[in-house]
Amino acid sequence: MATAVVGQEAPGFELYNSEKELFKLSEAKGKQNTLLLFYPGAFTGVCTTELNTVSNEIADYGKGTLIVGISTDSPFVQSEYKKVNNFGFALLSDHDAKVCAAYGAKYQNNFTGMNLDRIAKRSAFVINKEGTIVYAEVLENAGELPDLDAIKKVLNGLS
Repeated sequence: MATAVVGQEAPGFELYNSEKELFKLSEAKGKQNTLLLFYPGAFTGVCTTELNTVSNEIADYGKGTLIVGISTDSPFVQSEYKKVNNFGFALLSDHDAKVCAAYGAKYQNNFTGMNLDRIAKRSAFVINKEGTIVYAEVLENAGELPDLDAIKKVLNGLS
């Protein structure tokens, strides 16, 4: 499995969002910095805490930053999850986990001892306007949160 690292061009992708529209990462290139937040599953405690924290502090992530959450949940689940929590950003469905794998943000074969290999690792990637990864954090422990303060600092340091 590949791992997206700082200094590398961000792997491109197209995924359906919580509004069931096609989202293309390439459309942000040259226009805005992007924060990708991979999370294991909708309607789970730590994921809800993370996404609500980011949504409630959205202005602290840099003016014009594109923020998206990504999990392997279906677009229909993502839509309901966003609606129930009123998140201020789109949620993307990576139902076959190909984008998770491209970023090195996918559990391999034994998530929670149940042999679930289609689950996203809690991860954060900041991509600058040029399409380069400038921050990458992939957590092995799904109970931990990414360093949101470090992410804010990186995003606010970008033009």
